[in-house]
Amino acid sequence: MITVAKADPHHPQATALLQASHAMMVRMFPAESNHYLSIDDLCAARITFFTARIGDTVLGTGALADKGKYGEVKSMFVSPEARGTGTGAAILATIETEARTGSQAYLRLETAPELSAAIRLYQRAGFTFRGPFGDYENDPLSVFMEKPLA
Repeated sequence: MITVAKADPHHPQATALLQASHAMMVRMFPAESNHYLSIDDLCAARITFFTARIGDTVLGTGALADKGKYGEVKSMFVSPEARGTGTGAAILATIETEARTGSQAYLRLETAPELSAAIRLYQRAGFTFRGPFGDYENDPLSVFMEKPLA
């Protein structure tokens, strides 16, 4: 059974997954199109970081950045071995529950058009496409999505 809970991004298994995610992004996109948070940034007060586990094995990560009126989904990554198991959906559902607890009106995210499986996950969860938000600029290598929580 998959368990999703608040966690420390410095946990060795979480760090390994985050480093794998960052390495993938660096391979796929130029620096100006990479918007991931560093492991230390994921420890900030307005960030809630989660891991998904089966037993003692960390399968995936995700975070909620509290942006005031909305929450931003960050650092969603599932190990290749756990893809297709519902791990991503479980993390996303937990992030949504946390955002609702914080009385945020929307969940928003930025991803890449090449990450089609992630986009399908977000669409299944009720996210729709929108334009850039916050500090993001229009970028052909970015896809912006949002889900109302009210």
